[in-house]
Amino acid sequence: MSTILDTKVEFLKGIGPQKAALLNTELRIFTFEDLLYYYPFRHEDRSKIYAIKDIHEDLPYIQVRGRITGISSQGVGPKKRLIAYVQDDTGILELVWFQGGAWIEKNILPNTIYVVFGKPNLYGRKLNVVHPEMEVYSEDKTEKGLQPVYNVTEKLKARGMDSKAISKLTEKLVKEIASKLPEILPAAIIDEYKLISRAQAMEWIHLPPNAASVEKAKARLKFEELFLIQIKLLHQKTYRKIHYRGFVFNHIPTLNVFYKEHLPFDLTDAQKRVVKEIYKDVCSGKQMNRLLQGDVGSGKTIVGFLCMLMAIDNGYQACLIAPTEILAAQHYEGLKELAAKVGLTVAKLTGSSKKKERDVIHRDLLDGSLNILIGTHAILEDIVQFKNLGICIIDEQHRFGVAQRAKLWKKNTELPPHVLVMTATPIPRTLAMTLYGDLDISVIDQMPAGRKPISTSHKFDKDRLLVFGFIRKQILEGRQIYIVYPLIEENEKLDLKDLMDGFESINRAFPEFPVGILHGRMKPADKDFEMQRFVKGETKIMVATTVIEVGVNVPNASVMVIENAERFGLSQLHQLRGRVGRGADQSYCVLMTSHKLSANTKTRIETMVRTTNGFEIADVDLKLRGPGDLAGTQQSGVLDLRIADLAQDSQTLQLSRQSAMDLLDSDPELLKPENRMLRGYMESKNKNSKEWSRIS
Repeated sequence: MSTILDTKVEFLKGIGPQKAALLNTELRIFTFEDLLYYYPFRHEDRSKIYAIKDIHEDLPYIQVRGRITGISSQGVGPKKRLIAYVQDDTGILELVWFQGGAWIEKNILPNTIYVVFGKPNLYGRKLNVVHPEMEVYSEDKTEKGLQPVYNVTEKLKARGMDSKAISKLTEKLVKEIASKLPEILPAAIIDEYKLISRAQAMEWIHLPPNAASVEKAKARLKFEELFLIQIKLLHQKTYRKIHYRGFVFNHIPTLNVFYKEHLPFDLTDAQKRVVKEIYKDVCSGKQMNRLLQGDVGSGKTIVGFLCMLMAIDNGYQACLIAPTEILAAQHYEGLKELAAKVGLTVAKLTGSSKKKERDVIHRDLLDGSLNILIGTHAILEDIVQFKNLGICIIDEQHRFGVAQRAKLWKKNTELPPHVLVMTATPIPRTLAMTLYGDLDISVIDQMPAGRKPISTSHKFDKDRLLVFGFIRKQILEGRQIYIVYPLIEENEKLDLKDLMDGFESINRAFPEFPVGILHGRMKPADKDFEMQRFVKGETKIMVATTVIEVGVNVPNASVMVIENAERFGLSQLHQLRGRVGRGADQSYCVLMTSHKLSANTKTRIETMVRTTNGFEIADVDLKLRGPGDLAGTQQSGVLDLRIADLAQDSQTLQLSRQSAMDLLDSDPELLKPENRMLRGYMESKNKNSKEWSRIS
């Protein structure tokens, strides 16, 4: 059922087809609803007039009132600029234009009082404002108060659709339809959390009478946004548990034999707790969808293998999907050794597998003689069919899209397999609640006994000879070394040159030691060859890009040197550091940087040096970068947040989640009269989702 909110934006007076096309392509604004929900990213106080003497560069923006006392052009060519001077009773401020100077010079009125608005900058010892907003002062004009500021693209600005233009459009729309907006939150929730109405919030976020009204509007809109996400995720979770039956794995003789006689080491208490949680899931008769979080080296793989045994003990098959061929090969070697102890068969399937190997695997999967299949996304191909797939384990889930994961469910005709998603990328609790709110979550928050924390240090480029001396000492003691260079796609050629230059300089610095190289542009067979040489200890130093970030296990590698560490995010630095520290010896991570570091970079480096706790690091990363930049969250489609900020609004998230849980506990299908509007809204936003098809 369409509403006024579904009206195409071109039908708002003042837009028309051409502007609508620009809003479509540049801001993804197609309807009245899209425009209404295109919130300003800040509000500027246009009622405050600063004295020029009180201005300093740390102010986000300033507004002054003064007389234009002079105007002149300076410089030539690209450095040409127009400079004007505005003066009040306390001082003089410089105004600068690098573009459009001729038009400004022609239209500005010397010796006239203007109101000037902009960002103050310090250039040399003088304050200036570059490309200020200006208008002639008139006593008749009322003060503007708070003005919303909207993000716009350069293309929109060039077509005359700047923030002010967007503001005029939203003002027109708000005045036309805000009062007609239906309330979608139940009255009890609005009363409990003292929220203003949806209509009032929309009016105040775009047309705020004062600062207090902005805060009230944000509180309502943030709660609503997070609450609707939680309602969707929790309803999906509940629907699956009710409607999606799962295989029952309650017969575990092989697992018991393996646990008692062949387990290579004692499980930590955290591992035991997680195995119990998973066993409870697979005995319930409902499909398991569980996320297993565990820091690098916490022992997720052995937990995954025990889950496989649960399936195999009950006559089913198991598979494990890894994001890279290198990691798939490593899992294959490790799990094949464990499976052999209890007489199970294991095969590996990747993009590099030969046709003859594939044919044998396809045959053995279909007749049930193959117990465990390890591989990459090649397992998701339609041709790969199992006799009876009982459980699928996905390692480093952020490398797989949601659509790819859904293909697993088509591998069975009877029931979907149980799914265990394993990640060593620590996910802050607030992000996990939002991104994986429809999954049950287990955490291995304990490291194996005897594992020594990795010692991390920060060194500048000038300390390189000192670092090389340390590397040589470690190699002479029998250890191996990783040296990692950044490789960023938009500068791939330049970065590859940096890597090759680094490889040559390492060879010159360590002529007595064999050095290997590994990067993403190598053929899979070449990558595997170089990695196997390092695993076997034939090469002592591995110069690499971040292709070694995920999962590879070389217990003898004790030093990780990360070049240009300022170019990596915190999560990636932590993942790289996790490639060492896997043996009993003390391991080290050295972060190499240039001297010039931004405040954000200093925080990242200091965090890495201070702690090895992945969850603490993830929390800092969330605050520094926001959820959209964290590994894999972009592809979820869940985190398209318009106003909430998971780093800042964790309390609102927790309240909204609890409120959603309470509501669905009392009314799982939102059928009560007081929840009718919310039910209708969720139906309209999830038309293609069968989880909502039972609502009528």
